[in-house]
Amino acid sequence: MSNKGLLISFEGCEGSGKTTQADILSSRLRELGCQIVRVREPGGTKLGEIIRGLVQHDSSGEVIGPETESLLFAASRAQMVKQVVDPSLAAGEIVISDRFVDSAVAYQGYGREMGADLIATVNGLATGATMPDVTFLIDVDVRVGMQRMQHRNIASGGESDRIEREDITFHERVRAGYLQIAKKEPGRFVLIDGTLDQAAIAEIVWDEVAKRSPESLSTKECSE
Repeated sequence: MSNKGLLISFEGCEGSGKTTQADILSSRLRELGCQIVRVREPGGTKLGEIIRGLVQHDSSGEVIGPETESLLFAASRAQMVKQVVDPSLAAGEIVISDRFVDSAVAYQGYGREMGADLIATVNGLATGATMPDVTFLIDVDVRVGMQRMQHRNIASGGESDRIEREDITFHERVRAGYLQIAKKEPGRFVLIDGTLDQAAIAEIVWDEVAKRSPESLSTKECSE
């Protein structure tokens, strides 16, 4: 494998199936002997997981304002990039991230209506020049995603987190934001219909990774 690794991000609204697809791709690459680093946002480090509890699960017991939320997400991202992502890429590894910088623009820039440019500036401070080589945006109607999320929580016995509990207009803004971001960067984004079955989506992802970085799927390269 080349000295520079590959950064792949999965994006989408709640219930889009992005985490499932990140898991499938990770498993397939590991089967080839590839060195895979799997991260998520917020999270990815011990500090990041603490921040995840604050912003997603109301663990502080206080109301979190949009500005605070944005900065907490950025802090988690900055720690993950410096501690995990950049060193892994420098070592030639494949980093698969469940959400990355585009989530901040979609959720805080569009969803919280803070402005995409402002959030992009905060992202720049948090991540520097580190950006995904390819981003898979799995798009579903907000109502479909929310139904999936409800079914998942019922099956697992879990509860919706703070962001999942936002009203449908918030989630509609997030989806619209994602589509705007993808439209501006067609070279990086792969837009996928999230109503396709899991296997079909997984094949689209696999084909795109092979097309953009064929050496990443080479058994010889991965096992070296």
